[in-house]
Amino acid sequence: MTSKTAQWLERSRRKRSDRLAALEDEMERRMPARYARRRPRRVLAGAGAVTLGLLWVDAAVSWVIAPSDTAVIVNLVVLGVLVAVGLPLATQLVALTRGLTAKRARELDERQLTARLRAFATAHRASTVVIAAVLLVTMAADRDGRESQIPGAALFLILFALLVTHIFLPLIVATWQMTDPPIEDDEDRP
Repeated sequence: MTSKTAQWLERSRRKRSDRLAALEDEMERRMPARYARRRPRRVLAGAGAVTLGLLWVDAAVSWVIAPSDTAVIVNLVVLGVLVAVGLPLATQLVALTRGLTAKRARELDERQLTARLRAFATAHRASTVVIAAVLLVTMAADRDGRESQIPGAALFLILFALLVTHIFLPLIVATWQMTDPPIEDDEDRP
């Protein structure tokens, strides 16, 4: 690498680091005080888990009643709820964790790296349980062998719910596992 390229790369990394630091300070300033404690954060993480569960319920309902007009209506209603509730909830979770699951490893300090690793490990175990449960339920529900007919919409929704779970579960787990910030000592006290 030439020295000019190395200088440009270093300057680019420094600018990115400065922008991220400014963004983190702004997020810290704007964060509602109600999320300073563990219980409200866990309520928000629970709401995220319920939202993910709604995807799985949609897939199960589609399996039972598809293909029909009712299945299409149910899917559209669930999609509307997920867009109206899920997207703002996901952005709130990202803000609460300060992008812990999306940042590069070199942008995190040791404490954040440890928290991220713990969240990913827990989410991986939970995803494994979800995959095993889907496998068992699918095997139990599909009793007709080669003659069975699985609705295509249900299969798509199961795979979509699995993908969304894989993407958002680390974020939900990271929010759930967040510790309270340390209490600041007053310098005025003796």
